[in-house]
Amino acid sequence: MAITTAYEAPTEDKTTVEVTFTSDSPSFTHVRPVNAVFTGGSYDGTKTAERVAEVALGVGNKIAVGAITPPAEEEGE
Repeated sequence: MAITTAYEAPTEDKTTVEVTFTSDSPSFTHVRPVNAVFTGGSYDGTKTAERVAEVALGVGNKIAVGAITPPAEEEGE
């Protein structure tokens, strides 16, 4: 199973980034906020990328054990 991530730098006074985690097996996406990293009061993109990668490992483990599952199909779809 591979997990990829996508997010944008925080804007204005935001301190989190909204990350989309995409799993290839099973195939689905999971979205959750992750704390952005600030160094000396400024957004640190490199450190935030490291933090997102750490969270992605946890998301992958939770998918593997069934704690995070694909969303149920909504009725009528």
